[in-house]
Amino acid sequence: MGRRLSLWRRLRVALDLCSRPAMALRQAAARALGCRRSYCLRAQGQLSGDFLESLKAVLGSPNVSTALATREQHGRDESMHRCCPPDAVVWPQDVEQVSALAAMCYSQGIPIIPFGTGTGLEGGVGAVQGGVCFNLTRMDQILELNTEDFTVSVEPGVTHKALNSYLRDSGLWFPVDPGADASLCGMAATSASGTNAVRYGTMRHNVLNLQVVLPDGRVLYTAGKGHRPRKSAAGYHLTGLFVGSEGTLGLITQATLRLHGIPEATAAAVCAFPSVRAAVDSTVQVLQAGIPIARIGELVQLNGGSDFTWAQEQEVRSQLWAARHNAWYAALALRPGSQGYCTDVCVPISQLPKIVVETKRDLMETGLTGPMVGHVGDGNFHCILVHDPLDTDESRQVKAFAERLARRALALGGTCTGEHGVGLGKRQLLREELGDVALATMRQIKATLDPKNLMNPGKVL
Repeated sequence: MGRRLSLWRRLRVALDLCSRPAMALRQAAARALGCRRSYCLRAQGQLSGDFLESLKAVLGSPNVSTALATREQHGRDESMHRCCPPDAVVWPQDVEQVSALAAMCYSQGIPIIPFGTGTGLEGGVGAVQGGVCFNLTRMDQILELNTEDFTVSVEPGVTHKALNSYLRDSGLWFPVDPGADASLCGMAATSASGTNAVRYGTMRHNVLNLQVVLPDGRVLYTAGKGHRPRKSAAGYHLTGLFVGSEGTLGLITQATLRLHGIPEATAAAVCAFPSVRAAVDSTVQVLQAGIPIARIGELVQLNGGSDFTWAQEQEVRSQLWAARHNAWYAALALRPGSQGYCTDVCVPISQLPKIVVETKRDLMETGLTGPMVGHVGDGNFHCILVHDPLDTDESRQVKAFAERLARRALALGGTCTGEHGVGLGKRQLLREELGDVALATMRQIKATLDPKNLMNPGKVL
């Protein structure tokens, strides 16, 4: 109780310091840092000294930074999308501090950009209007594990690998694996998926409850405080609303997740096919037949596949999966100094052979370098387009290819993004996929929860 009173005393002091205008817009059209005009929606603001002091009054000086290197680090992710960095970075320690800081930013009209581990692939952390970046990695506690209920509650700094390491002796695990060691709340924010999605579903299927700090500082529990039911028909599905919202509706400060029992036996295998079509056809046939794992080899052989090379030992399996998880960095190594852009289309299983073959042909005709990987069991695959960031013609080719691929997926009844999210890069495709009425509905939801458009502005919509 004493801590909370102290926090609110500091918040009152901070709000007093914010009595003057906190954001003075710069006169220059763009900073010397090289902001891309297509992404920066207006000249970014420089936070006033008074506002910075108010941040320090709540967090302490060591947890507030305006250093250029720190801001640049927090203004980009693993994508090719670039814009200016935030005006400041803060490291809150608990939800009370997040709430206090959000209320301060809201009162002064200052944008808020959530930041986890920075492993996103669609520019979701770019500060297109400046503002304050909330780095949530120091909130890294596993709050409650219920082995009988198969649930766990985590703070936003807990990563996928950290949680499964913690669960190692419990007989449980969290199977959604995006490859990179992403933060779990960040995975919820982007509705992440991964190589286990066919068996265990995506983040949307495995999040039971969220604690969310709304733009004005209020704290929301999407399924009720302390509740973790396996199913519920109580009102609107608020949890589903915030899963995949990409930080545009609020800051996710806690997630209650569904756990699963560790499989009794696990094996990995490698198999080569004579062609892309043969490989995809085999995958589709396996899924459609619903056959046991032991019979997969027969279908593979019918499609010209080689004998399976099995790996049942943990060390060997880890090596095989490491090769898959490191595909992004392996692709970049094909051209040292290159940049990558990863496509993310997903189509109905029946359309998978068609789109993969057409995409392969498109790559050959354009001459682009684009290794293809995916967890095709759910119709989702990626082209890792490797290009020279200084070659404007090649960069335009990459963008044009990605848009052709996305529209090819839409024409086949699919989506432009299966798991990476919209971010900055796919906003222009959202209307084509969802239609005017759906997009208008999303804008109305955004306007209701974030009437000042301060939460991660410029993303999704």
